[in-house]
Amino acid sequence: MYQQYLPGNHHDNRLLFRGLIFLLLIAVITSCRSDEQSKNLASTPRVESVPETEDFYQEIANDIGLEFIHSIGAAEMENIVESVGGGAAFLDYDQDGFMDIFTCSGTWVEGFSKTKPENSKGHNHLYKNLGNGTFQDVSEEAGIKTFIYSMGITVGDIDNDGYPDIFLSNHGKNTLYLNLGDGSFKDISSKAGVEGGEDCSVGAVWFDFDNDGFLDLYVGNYLNFDPEYDYYYAPDGFPGPLAYDSQKDVLYKNNGNNTFIDVTEKMGIIDIDGRAMGVGAADYDDDGFVDIYVANDHTVNYLWHNDQGKGFTDLGTLSGTGFSQAGEATVSMSVDFADYNNDEKLDIFISDDNYCSLYENIGDGIFKDNSYASGISMASGQFVGWSSSFLDHDNDGDADIFKTNGELKHLYGQEDQLFDNVGDGIFKDTSLDLGPYFKEENVGRGACMGDYDNDGDLDIFVVNLNGASKFLRNNKGNENNWILLDLEGSKSNRDGIGSRIRIQCGDHIQTGQKKSTTGYLSQNDPRMHFGLSENEVIDRIEINWPSGALQVLENIRVNQILKIEEPL
Repeated sequence: MYQQYLPGNHHDNRLLFRGLIFLLLIAVITSCRSDEQSKNLASTPRVESVPETEDFYQEIANDIGLEFIHSIGAAEMENIVESVGGGAAFLDYDQDGFMDIFTCSGTWVEGFSKTKPENSKGHNHLYKNLGNGTFQDVSEEAGIKTFIYSMGITVGDIDNDGYPDIFLSNHGKNTLYLNLGDGSFKDISSKAGVEGGEDCSVGAVWFDFDNDGFLDLYVGNYLNFDPEYDYYYAPDGFPGPLAYDSQKDVLYKNNGNNTFIDVTEKMGIIDIDGRAMGVGAADYDDDGFVDIYVANDHTVNYLWHNDQGKGFTDLGTLSGTGFSQAGEATVSMSVDFADYNNDEKLDIFISDDNYCSLYENIGDGIFKDNSYASGISMASGQFVGWSSSFLDHDNDGDADIFKTNGELKHLYGQEDQLFDNVGDGIFKDTSLDLGPYFKEENVGRGACMGDYDNDGDLDIFVVNLNGASKFLRNNKGNENNWILLDLEGSKSNRDGIGSRIRIQCGDHIQTGQKKSTTGYLSQNDPRMHFGLSENEVIDRIEINWPSGALQVLENIRVNQILKIEEPL
């Protein structure tokens, strides 16, 4: 079963936005309702739209109400934990069809940081997409304005009620917000059993490891931070990650009643010396069970192969994905999965502090490092890469890569990068051709990709450490055709996380998988985006749901948001 939503182009959308705003203003003026929240949302002055430039990507954060400034919780960056935060997510928390944005921030914590900042009340933010091209900060109304030291976010519908819930990985106890469906959230962390004590959690991911229809949770823990430890090389500014003992990761199984149980040891997850940064999950060998990849800081990376939902085996080294192309453990930051060469096998990209790793899936559980051969290594070598995501930025039918950059131990900025997939396994850094933003130097950390205006191309929100966020509107991607798939599971988990998608237009085939966490501490638009180049019709869409059900759709029109429900 599926439903279609056909948006127009940028200009059509903006005419629609003007009409909606006009009707909304009339309703506010003539209404005597006393709903204060409705009044605030309707009457807050906003820029109706931002005129397009000729640039491919146009930075418009402040113009559309995204005035988020990340905080490290200190006046100066003085420890390793302060240097690694800053996630964000696109999500439709109120299910109105428009993508909202959640941002993670640090805050002042007594005894953790030594230098107190002027603004010591940094907090996470939730921005509601008003549907007219602008956003409204609804953090307080939603019940998420609390002063916790958050690193990252992963979003998933844990109770299959149709509303996305939020897990925050924190320095200190972690947070699980249950979406109440009325625009607000309830903190159920303690009752749910996922607080995790006083660990320093960084990356986390939702996935259904046993295909029982409920989302489980993997939490990557970092290190035992000691604020009194001060033996380090002075130019570094503070001790590095290997100065502290590592913390073990945790796997939580969803009991189906909004509670979880720690099954880490039972499922064979033995984390001896990993310092987890980014965590991702995808079924890389297409056996029907979702696997886990953990990007560790300074130590070998993990590839936890899911053994039919009964346990996990680390195949990082055996698969060729545990080390860099030089055979070394790297300062790995984030992980993402996509089929960049259209051979129907999921490949892996790992960002790190220099050359990065592009692992081509050659089958039988083996990967080949194509970082240098693809042209990525030389272009990345001078940067410290953090969040990296595959995306089809120009809708030409292949996976490109966006990467945020920023110094490790100092608040020094670097330019972000976009690598265009030019075919034959080659990527080209085309950043400077895409707009003046890519000449800016920011201390990039988390980033999420999503279609905020439902016009068919992917926009980008970037969190900068201890600085202002950036929003890159895509002005030209929808000059090519596209489709957005909005999956709804029935026997599978409601989000359809873990579903494998195969799209065929003539001889061109694209393969993708529905994921939760993507890149560094962040999560992309939950709808699956595919660029279709000049194709006017999709010949065939195949969906392999986690339940094992195979669904086939044929002769599908392009340039639409397609709601697809798993058959019962």
